[in-house]
Amino acid sequence: MRVGIGYDSHRFEPGRLLVLGGVHVPEHPGLKGHSDGDAVAHALTDALLGAAALGDIGQHFPDTDDRWSGANSMELLAATVRLIEQHNYQVVNADITVVTESPPIRPWVDAIAESLATRLRIARTSISIKGKTNEGLGWIGRGEGLAVMAVALLDQIGDIDTLHASIRTGG
Repeated sequence: MRVGIGYDSHRFEPGRLLVLGGVHVPEHPGLKGHSDGDAVAHALTDALLGAAALGDIGQHFPDTDDRWSGANSMELLAATVRLIEQHNYQVVNADITVVTESPPIRPWVDAIAESLATRLRIARTSISIKGKTNEGLGWIGRGEGLAVMAVALLDQIGDIDTLHASIRTGG
């Protein structure tokens, strides 16, 4: 079993769609970013990559590469799941905290969890989504943006000898 932690934050940008965990949250400014700005998908992607010791989102999907401009972050998350599976890991569960004054996260928890569960290939009951405020403190408290923290647990797929051989050969 391996644990990874991910973090992402973005400023709000009027005129963009707000997408969290692949779910469009209407009537709220979106997040500024090179891709679609989905901070939930970004933090979770980093948690998965960290748990598998495969680097971070910037190494795999750099914001200096035009291929990822406007990219659907849920597709990047799905590609990351395929990558960790190639390295003999599968997702067990994920715990995600969205820190924002607005929008309220609770109305979107089930839709976000369903969306993520599909991409992670796990049961909806293996995803926890929580919303927290920053109690008016700092840039988040002033409503300038939001931050997301994610923790993911991976388990080994297959036998340990196959896993170790893959690690030794860099595969």
